[in-house]
Parts: sequence; structure tokens; C-alpha cells
Amino acid sequence: MIQVAQILFILSVLVILHEFGHYITARMFKVRVEKFYLFIDAGFSIIKKKIGETVWGIGWLPLGGYVKLSGMIDESMDTEQMDQEPQPWEFRSKPAWQRLIIMLGGIIVNILLAWFIYTTMFATVGQKYVSTEAIQKNGLAFGEIGKSVGFQNGDKIVSVDGKVQDKFNWMIIDVLLSDTIKIERNGNVENLVLSDEQKGKIISTEGKEFVQPRLKQPVIDSVFPKSEAMKAGLKVGDQIVAINQKPCTFYDQFKDEVKANKGDSVSITVKRNNVDTVVKALVTKEGVLGFKAKFSEKTDYIVNKQHSVLTAIPAAVKESWQLFVYNIKQFKLILKPKTGAYKQVKSPVGIARQLPDTWDWEFIWNFTALFSIGLAFMNLLPIPGLDGGHALFTTAEMITGKKLSDKAAEYVQTAGMIILLTLMVLTFGKDIYQLIMDKLF
Repeated sequence: MIQVAQILFILSVLVILHEFGHYITARMFKVRVEKFYLFIDAGFSIIKKKIGETVWGIGWLPLGGYVKLSGMIDESMDTEQMDQEPQPWEFRSKPAWQRLIIMLGGIIVNILLAWFIYTTMFATVGQKYVSTEAIQKNGLAFGEIGKSVGFQNGDKIVSVDGKVQDKFNWMIIDVLLSDTIKIERNGNVENLVLSDEQKGKIISTEGKEFVQPRLKQPVIDSVFPKSEAMKAGLKVGDQIVAINQKPCTFYDQFKDEVKANKGDSVSITVKRNNVDTVVKALVTKEGVLGFKAKFSEKTDYIVNKQHSVLTAIPAAVKESWQLFVYNIKQFKLILKPKTGAYKQVKSPVGIARQLPDTWDWEFIWNFTALFSIGLAFMNLLPIPGLDGGHALFTTAEMITGKKLSDKAAEYVQTAGMIILLTLMVLTFGKDIYQLIMDKLF
């Protein structure tokens, strides 16, 4: 329920402010706003009230929201008033440049919102990110996916397409968008080039088990009941030193040896009370022993750059711009079928499932800022039915002096809504199906 509450809160903030951008610019140019809705009122509203000329309400379907402007063919597909003579308060009666500003109003507010959130966060709790230098101190450890595309345990990523990435938060995305990855391996610098198919392998697992810090000899944090580890006598606090007489400087060396002995016994040397102790343990057919190691805390790698209000403002602008650029690059990745990135596009159902199950205001506001930039980018796409589609035709009108006829605008809007609704059905259907399957199995 907390995940649902979080996504509803985030969507509500984003939708209300996005539509307010359209509303305030419309009122600025004296365009009548007939409706202002949070969520879609398909058939009925949860609540509605008319104040002045505008009906304010909340719909039951959480698929965004809308403002209905007089004299505009929009997603409501209400064309009745378009058959009448244009009125001064109608959208269609306004100059093209005013209509363009109204169409871009929501996008502008989304960008300003992200900028405001980041400015506030940076000036209060600081600008936090995972340090590439800190997390790569001992090199990186890669899962099966990482190894299958050419990485090796101990590799350090020096640069991606000639760019040094100080923030490891963005490193996986940089790798997925890369042409050439420069890595340091055994003291030598090498180039690694990933194909679209290899990138698709990483995307298909959403980056899970792809890469993590390379950890030194870990300490056992917990032993699972009735596991082979418990049967062998491994205890909480044991530090892993060697396996099958092979020293384990790093935990990935231990894991690789365990997996190489599936269904067989291994000899494990642990340091217990400063004394080396050897135990024999059976590895399951799945390649596990049944214990959890104690790893370094994530906070060990986090840099918290403190800002004053004056330095937070430009830092927030830079962060917002970088996010927007990443959205453009990720969209290019989605358009490459071989990567399979289009399969990972998520609806609010899928996004909600990835949110934490505890209420964390710092996370929520950071996620809202990130989502706000994503919403701004999506609405800029020149697809009929989106703000970008309206803006495209309005810009063409300003250049050519020719306005799209109402009939043509109706056809274009209909086609756009079919495309958008189809995409919604596919993404919602996929995420709901996955949710049901996860509950059943």
C-alpha cells in the first residue's frame, strides 16, 4: 500500500503542476478553461466543483490529467464547439505564438519543478551521489551477465566515450549508451565495445547482478536455517579466508569457486576468534551454501556535496539538464530493437513496484524531480495527442502561415490518441500480468 500511496502522490504532484502550466498560460492570454482535472474522468468523477468558468475535479482513472480549453480539439475529442463561430476567449482565436506558449506551459513547469526540487535538496540535505572512485577502489565485480558481455572481475571503468563519469549512479546508463568503454584490467588499459545484443542482455535484467563493488574477504552476517552452511558449522562472524586451499582476497573469487563446484563438497577456511578453521560444506545444485555475507554499507561510497543556496541553483540547473539529455539518449536506445529496451518501458504499475516499501521524503522528492524531467521530455515528443504534437503543428503554422484545418486536426488527434492508448494498454497489461505472475509463483 505504501508503494501505491507513493506513486499516487508523485503522479498527483506532477499532473497538477503540469496542467497548472497550461492553465496559467491560458488564463494569461484570456483563454477560457472549461475543465481542470487530476486523473481522467472517463464516465464519472470522484469529485468535481464548478468555480467561475472552470469545473475542477478528480477523475477515477490515474492516467494523467487534463485541462480543457475552449476552442481546442484535445484528448476529450469534443468537436461540437468547433462548428460554431470562433469566440475571442477561445484557444483557436489566439495568435500562433500564444497558442505555442500555452502548449509548452506544462513542460516548462515540469522543468522548473525539477530545478526547484534539486535546488531545495542540494541546499538542505546536500547533493548526494555514489563516487566512481570510491566504489572502484578494489575494482568491480561482475555477475554472469557482465562477464558474458566482456567484463572481468577486477576491471575498472576508466571512461565511456572519452568521458570520465564521477557519479557511478549514471555509469550503467553510460555503458548502455556507449560506443567505446575504456577499462583498466591488470594494470593495462583496454577498449571494450558492446553490441546492441549485448546491451540487451544487461537491459533484460534491469541491471541486476550486472556490477557491484569488488569486496574483500567478507564476514558471515547470517546463516540460513537447515542450509548446507549451517550443517557444515559455519557461524555468524566467520571471515572467509580460502576455499579448496585457494586464498580468497575478494568475495567474487569465493563465489566463482562455489559455483564451479555445484553439487560437490568444498573446503572452506574461515578465521574464527583469530584462529583459522577449516570446514567441509556441500554446495547445492543451484551453486549456493546458504549464508549471507556482511558487505560494505552503501554509505561508504556516497559523496555528499554541501551547497549554499547560491551554489545550489546552478548545480540544480546542471543536474536537470543532464537528466534531460539522458532521457534523449535513453529514447534512442529504446528505438534500437536489438537492445530490447522497449520491453522495459513501464507504466505507473511497474514503477510503483520498484519504489521502496517505506515512506522516505528524500527519496520521494528526488524521484519526483527525475520523473518530472522524464514527463517533460515525453510531452515534447512530436506525437499527436501530446503537447509536442500540438507544438509541432503550431510551429509549422508560424513558419508557413498556414493553419491545419479543424477536420485535419481532428483526424490527427484521433490517430495520436489511438497510438497513446495502445501504448498504455500494452505497458499496463505487461506490468499487471507480471504483478499477477509474481504473486502466483
